[in-house]
Amino acid sequence: MSGDPFRLDGKVAVVTGGGRGIGAMIARGLLTAGATVYLCSRKAAELDAAVETLSVLGPVRSITADLSTGNGIDIVRSQLSDREPAVHALFNNAGASWGAPFADFPESGFDKVFSVNVKGVFLLTQALLPLLTAGATVDDPARVVNTGSVDGLRSPMAGMNNFSYGASKAAVHMLTRHLAGELAPCVLVNAIAPGLFESKMTATLLTAGADTIGAQLPLGRIGRPDDIAGIAVFLASPASAYITGAVIPVDGGLSTTHRRPI
Repeated sequence: MSGDPFRLDGKVAVVTGGGRGIGAMIARGLLTAGATVYLCSRKAAELDAAVETLSVLGPVRSITADLSTGNGIDIVRSQLSDREPAVHALFNNAGASWGAPFADFPESGFDKVFSVNVKGVFLLTQALLPLLTAGATVDDPARVVNTGSVDGLRSPMAGMNNFSYGASKAAVHMLTRHLAGELAPCVLVNAIAPGLFESKMTATLLTAGADTIGAQLPLGRIGRPDDIAGIAVFLASPASAYITGAVIPVDGGLSTTHRRPI
């Protein structure tokens, strides 16, 4: 391995759900490491704001599409094929959540969450496989990195009635392992399982304050943007060329303990 094994110069990466939260943290890391990044989301205004913010770090573009639908998948595939001869890394990060008490939890709370979190991951990977194959080499395969969750590794935190979300993220972890076997050796497929990071999805959990909640975790704090950026760059770079089928917790030790943050 020559040069800096963590550099991504000349590589093209796609980040779904890249307009905010974990997706924006991933995109920031990839851009800093030298990649060209495409952000995909169904919210055009959110994407425009993200592109404006991140463009100072490197070439970043957006594709507006609903990745829970076949038409949205086709839009991403078509626009990428028109603009790039190859994709080197796909970050399946777009996600949905739904919270409701057990007795009131609706069928739609499963349909929507699984459509985005599981079906969308599979179908977009399937659709972009030709571009990923074009970006792969023997020494540095293409990458697919799926965003799972600590909620897919352990029982949920107190008060989290997110039945479909936790189940969907456990499914993402198993799908990651399945795809890793199917697509090797041309494409490496891994997952990250984030814990508590500041985002729209965790706003309710963090109402007591990030410092207060973080102090209850084994590492004494919630996650920072650089924690996600670092693992994203590692999994997209030559440094991880011998890793596939892994689900990596990025959770400050939350998955190792039975303690429940308030």
